[in-house]
Amino acid sequence: MRTPKTLATSLLSLSAAALLALSAAGAASAAPAPGNTPAETSGVSSHTVLETGGAEYWTAERMRNAIPGDVLADKAKQRSANSTAALNRPAEAAAPSTVEALAPSLQAKQVQTKANASETPVKHIGKVFFTLGGTNYVCSGNSVSATNKSTVSTAGHCVNEGPGAFATKFTFVPAYLNGSAPYGMWTAKALYAPTQWSSGGDMTYDTGFAVINTLNGQKLADVVGGSGVQFNAARGLSYKSFGYPAAAPFNGESLKSCSGTATNDPYNPQFNTQGIPCNMTGGSSGGPWFIGSSSTGYQNSINSYGYGSKSTTMYGPYWGSVIQQAYATAAAAA
Repeated sequence: MRTPKTLATSLLSLSAAALLALSAAGAASAAPAPGNTPAETSGVSSHTVLETGGAEYWTAERMRNAIPGDVLADKAKQRSANSTAALNRPAEAAAPSTVEALAPSLQAKQVQTKANASETPVKHIGKVFFTLGGTNYVCSGNSVSATNKSTVSTAGHCVNEGPGAFATKFTFVPAYLNGSAPYGMWTAKALYAPTQWSSGGDMTYDTGFAVINTLNGQKLADVVGGSGVQFNAARGLSYKSFGYPAAAPFNGESLKSCSGTATNDPYNPQFNTQGIPCNMTGGSSGGPWFIGSSSTGYQNSINSYGYGSKSTTMYGPYWGSVIQQAYATAAAAA
C-alpha cells in the first residue's frame, strides 16, 4: 500500500462472551481461493488455510523480492471510487467498545536495532507475506488482543483481492528487522474480512484479520503480546501509525512510523476514511494505527491507501461495527 492513515477512540469492555456472541449468525458468499470455499458468518467472510509449509516458502530472497501490497489497494481504490454503492451509505453509529491489551506471558528476547531504523522494533508489529494470483506480496500487521491469543490485524487487501480470492502462504513475522525473524515466522490457519470487502472491494472496510497457528507449541500473544483495540470511537483523534514501507525511498527492512491528527478524505468522502500526515509507501499497508502517541495505545485503524507515490497523507478505514464484527469472529475462532 502507499501512504499513511488514521482513526478514533472511546470506552466500554467487550468480554469473551460478547466476542462469542458477536461471532454467531447469518450467511453470504465470496469468491473462493483455489481448492477452498470461504464461509460466511454475519457479514464476515472466512477462508480456512489448507496449504502447509508457508514459513519455509518465505526464504530471505522471496521476502526481499515480495511486491508491496499497495498495488492491490490501488486497484481496489479505483474500483471503489467508480462505484456508486457507497454514496448513500449512512455513517456507522454505535456505542464505542474497547478490548484491553494482552501482555506476553513468555520472556521476550531483546531485539537489537541496526543502522537506519527510525523505530526500534516493536515485538507485536511485523511484516506480513502472502501470495495472490501466483505473485508474492508484502504488507504489515499487528498482533491484537483476542480470546484465542492468535489474531493479527492487517489491511483487507492483504488477505483478499477485494473482491476475489483469499491469500495463500500468509505468514506474519513480528519485529522483523533487516531480514531477521527474532520471534519466528507464524503462519495463518484462517483469514477473515468483512463481506463488503471480500465481495465488493469497498474501501470503507479495508481491514482483515488472520488467525495464526501455534509455533513450537506457543500462541502468538503469549510470545509477543497483543494490542488493545477500540471500535466506534470519535473521529478526528490523534494517531501514531507504524509499518514497513518497502517502495522507494524505503527498503522495507525496518519499522517506520507517522503521527498526526486525523482528517476526512476530501477526495472520496464516501469511503468514510480518515488520513494522517505520512509519507510511508507500499509495504506499510496493514500497519496499525494507535490512538495517542505510541504503540501502547488502542489500535483503531490500519494503513490502507494514499494518492500516488509522493502522497503525504495515509488514509485508514473507520473501525465501526462492521469491522468490529470481523475482528470478533476472528478473535473467537478456535
